[in-house]
Amino acid sequence: MKPQHRELAAKIYLYLAALFITSLVVSNLIFQKFFYWYPFEGELFGSRLFELSVGILPYPLTFLITDLISEIYGKKAANRVVISGIFASFFSMGIVLIADFVPAMNSSPVDDATFTKVFSLSPIAVLASMMAYLLAQFVDIRIYHFWKKLTQGKMLWLRNNFSTFVSQFLDTFSVVLLLSLFGILPWDLFIGLVLSGFVFKVIVAALDTPLLYLFVGIFRKKFDLKRGEEIRL
Repeated sequence: MKPQHRELAAKIYLYLAALFITSLVVSNLIFQKFFYWYPFEGELFGSRLFELSVGILPYPLTFLITDLISEIYGKKAANRVVISGIFASFFSMGIVLIADFVPAMNSSPVDDATFTKVFSLSPIAVLASMMAYLLAQFVDIRIYHFWKKLTQGKMLWLRNNFSTFVSQFLDTFSVVLLLSLFGILPWDLFIGLVLSGFVFKVIVAALDTPLLYLFVGIFRKKFDLKRGEEIRL
């Protein structure tokens, strides 16, 4: 690979990592607001579907990015991004804890009670989320490369969707379970939240497959990559 192409590939990897980390950190900061996804509102097994946390909105992007990095840059590069995202999440929660500890002045637009109400549960939520997310992402990357090796770089849609479906179920089930055990979420919402989160993520994963094909095609053309070939940074 030409030196200028290698430099460009490194820059793109950095930008993808930045998008991944931002999406992950923000999803943990905003998770306490819930909404209905009205176009698909309904029930399944007696549980109301699509009662969702707004934190789920940027979440599918993280799996698209790790699949793209896995395809173009390889397993190790994808694992580095996941670990960096987890570090950033814990670091951001440390900042939130310090900010919550510092008393607000009388003229502050946001008082202590409001700030605590919005952010006080975040450290517990991040702990639960990161435990589930760590498992899900590493499973996603491992399954992705298993199918990539088995199909010899063919059938991109297969490894993209199969890896994401399995990992998203693990992530959704684990995080709702842990948040329920910590008393943050009521148990009567458990089945509905697991089903809603998983079905939402499956729909988004299926919809992002054309985007993955598009971006992988752009990368292969730009860097003259053969099918299954990866960029080593």
